[in-house]
Amino acid sequence: MRRTMVMKTMLVLAAGTLLAGKALAQGAEWPNKPIKIVVGFAPGTPPDIFARMYGDYAGKKLGVPVVIDNRPGTAGNLASDAVAKSPADGYTFVYNLSTAFTINPFIYSKLPFDPDKDLVPVATTMRQGLVLIATNKFPAKTVKDLVAAAKAKPGVYSHASYGAGSPSQLIVESLKDEVGIDMLHVPYRASPIADLMGGQVDTLMEPIATGYQLISSGKVQALAYSGPTRHPALPDVPTLSEVMPGFSMMSWHGIWAPAATPQPILTRFNALLVEASKDPDLSRRIKELHSEPLGVTRTEMAAMVRRDADIYSRVVKARNIKVD
Repeated sequence: MRRTMVMKTMLVLAAGTLLAGKALAQGAEWPNKPIKIVVGFAPGTPPDIFARMYGDYAGKKLGVPVVIDNRPGTAGNLASDAVAKSPADGYTFVYNLSTAFTINPFIYSKLPFDPDKDLVPVATTMRQGLVLIATNKFPAKTVKDLVAAAKAKPGVYSHASYGAGSPSQLIVESLKDEVGIDMLHVPYRASPIADLMGGQVDTLMEPIATGYQLISSGKVQALAYSGPTRHPALPDVPTLSEVMPGFSMMSWHGIWAPAATPQPILTRFNALLVEASKDPDLSRRIKELHSEPLGVTRTEMAAMVRRDADIYSRVVKARNIKVD
């Protein structure tokens, strides 16, 4: 009996050694063919632009083509689902907004994949805050003015968004809950910018990469910034934390892989993408878009997902926000 148990133990150890050796071999040999990065948004959109920046860098360093495959649809879910069902061999990844993992699981009643089990974090790439902008005719000039105006006229003023459950809605919903104001939410399927400038809606939480040009050209006014500190390009614009102490929300992008992808590959790809975020040329190009390069460990990336998901899920539940 004892001899049998010893033999079984040796077989298990040997099998584990073989699997570990296979994984290490996969990591050492990877990559030996083109890598595909599936992007959850259309060509020319910010996720596509940043994905191509990082993809070009990775391709040059790894010596293989990195192909961008755009699969827009359902706020990034289509791309995530495609990659979740792809072979976990280190040759297919998804580039998505963090919201695909921090908001979508709570606003969609059912997803065709499990974001917690079917995909794993690989690396972050960049982040940016959002700016609360308003039509130039809007009586408030700061977020404190907005709060006072909305309290004086509950339900009269409106805030547009890029759709139910989008960060542009949920950040303002957090503000409304925190300071106790009532504003009308107007969701859009396309950009609300034209209606904002035309005065059909009063305010909009807009990513700074696109909002900055509107502000600097005088087409809209800026009331607040969602980052933890004032943005250097908008030093006179207060943060939301100045009326909601401790509050900050940043929009960030990242890369995920099928869950069974060998660990050595995930580790190596993370290190390369962290290196990319520190590259002077790539960093400069990202900063020119008023965004911030962001390279962290896979553990830190997972913690970021949990933190944002906790904040957004509470707002979604409190407001009973669903998109299907």
